[in-house]
Amino acid sequence: MWRIWLIFDPRRSLVAVLGFCFAMVLVNHFVQLSTPRYGSWLSAPAVVKK
Repeated sequence: MWRIWLIFDPRRSLVAVLGFCFAMVLVNHFVQLSTPRYGSWLSAPAVVKK
């Protein structure tokens, strides 16, 4: 396992993995917000509570 880190720089690898995970989270959220089931609250009229 230690030989892998001789090939790849750990800092650059971690930044790449974290960047990829952040991009996937953003894509997942935007896809869910574009669906009628999870994104309908954006266009629904506001409910006034008394």
